Amino acid sequence: MKMRPGAQTGFLLCGKEWREGEMLEVRSPWDQGLVGRVTLATRADARQAVNHAVASLRRARALPRWKRREILEDVAGALIEQKERFAQLIVAEAGKPLRLARTEVDRAILTFKTAAEEAARLGGETLPLDLTEGNEGRWGLVQRFPLGPVLAITPFNFPLTLVAHKVAPAIAAGCPVILKPSPQTPFTALALGEVILKAGWPPEALAVLPLSNEDTAWLAEKEDRIKLINFTGSAKVGWELKLHSGRKRVLLELGGNAALIVHSDWPDLEQAAIRTVQAAFAYSGQSCVSLQRVFVERSIFQTYLWKVVDYAAKLTLGDPSDELTDAGPLVRPTEAVRIESWLKEAIDGGAKLVAGGERTGAMITPAILTGTRPGMRIRDEEVFGPVLLIEPYDDFEDALAEVNRSRYGLQAGLLTRAADRILTAYRELEVGALIAGDMPSWRLDPMPYGGVKDSGMGREGIRSAIEEMTEPRMLVMAGLGTIDRI
Repeated sequence: MKMRPGAQTGFLLCGKEWREGEMLEVRSPWDQGLVGRVTLATRADARQAVNHAVASLRRARALPRWKRREILEDVAGALIEQKERFAQLIVAEAGKPLRLARTEVDRAILTFKTAAEEAARLGGETLPLDLTEGNEGRWGLVQRFPLGPVLAITPFNFPLTLVAHKVAPAIAAGCPVILKPSPQTPFTALALGEVILKAGWPPEALAVLPLSNEDTAWLAEKEDRIKLINFTGSAKVGWELKLHSGRKRVLLELGGNAALIVHSDWPDLEQAAIRTVQAAFAYSGQSCVSLQRVFVERSIFQTYLWKVVDYAAKLTLGDPSDELTDAGPLVRPTEAVRIESWLKEAIDGGAKLVAGGERTGAMITPAILTGTRPGMRIRDEEVFGPVLLIEPYDDFEDALAEVNRSRYGLQAGLLTRAADRILTAYRELEVGALIAGDMPSWRLDPMPYGGVKDSGMGREGIRSAIEEMTEPRMLVMAGLGTIDRI
């Protein structure tokens, strides 16, 4: 690779110090070269981080709104100044193509800017309580207060954006954060932690801990002083985490196998095919809203299918640090082997591989299949790789049923010009969001984001996450005059 961060010799503990200990090696998904070494946090470190978080809650909560806004704006400004540094870190440890890595930094900048605005708007309401006889002079005030320490657990695929989705709302809300990044991508999180502390966030109110999965599960289960667990990752791990989290509030953003419906009234199949290829194969499909299933009205099925095949063949695959690369490797060679086996299973079961599917190390060429059926893992499960299924349909209601025939329900896309079909799909599809006129992979970071069924619970997006991280508290004023006189 063209860039390697220097070897890291510690981890950020509550923003106060770097510690040495057992080292974890981070290797490049592209060539398995050493990206760096980071100290693995222990259970004792995690318990100390919680101690600091609890002790810092009053200080974090007491920060005035203008100060929280200023901190968040300063973080956004630092990311603008250090955009290339963060993009290169993402390329090195996540194997994300450079152009997409730069886009990820832009998304994080928007997240912190939006959080700064929301921090200033975070307010409450007054309520009249003199609604029955005998309650004259009573009124109420409702404000939102920080819930308490947040345990944020993030995956490898968006090592800056998904960290920002958790940390920025916590700062806006006044909640201390203990961040457990993916062991594949700790350096981006550590670098962001440094930026946040430099911006003025209380040092004790932030910890970045490269913990093992076992110690993270222990922390989530045993440490009752943590008030919210904010997890992004696989459905299996997320629901298991919730099962053992006790009375903690849990926010889960899990997997999906996003679907798109293409109806024959859509006027531009050329552009639809281009967007389909981008939605399915960007970052080799390693996104929870990566397009996996497409249902196309039969009259345009062949035309659409071959346009997608043609555009997929034009993608540039290879070194993610190259400016021209569209898709690079899977995060690990074992993931490529898994996907290869799922492809073989589907083909043996009668599916037709129309294009791609060849594996070299951690690389798989964009695979396009048709003739799949329910019961195949490639269709029922989240592939999390460069695989796209395209199937015909005759009746729009059948297409809706096929989209819903999944244990996931994160986002879906719909290409049609008919308002009645859009409204029907909006009513019938069991998803967290329907994207009419574009791909299910589309997302703007401030919008409410989350899924139903096995795709999770709760909503991210700045304002939604702040609400999850705060709780309403009411003050009743009795016998002190009416609100009209104040």
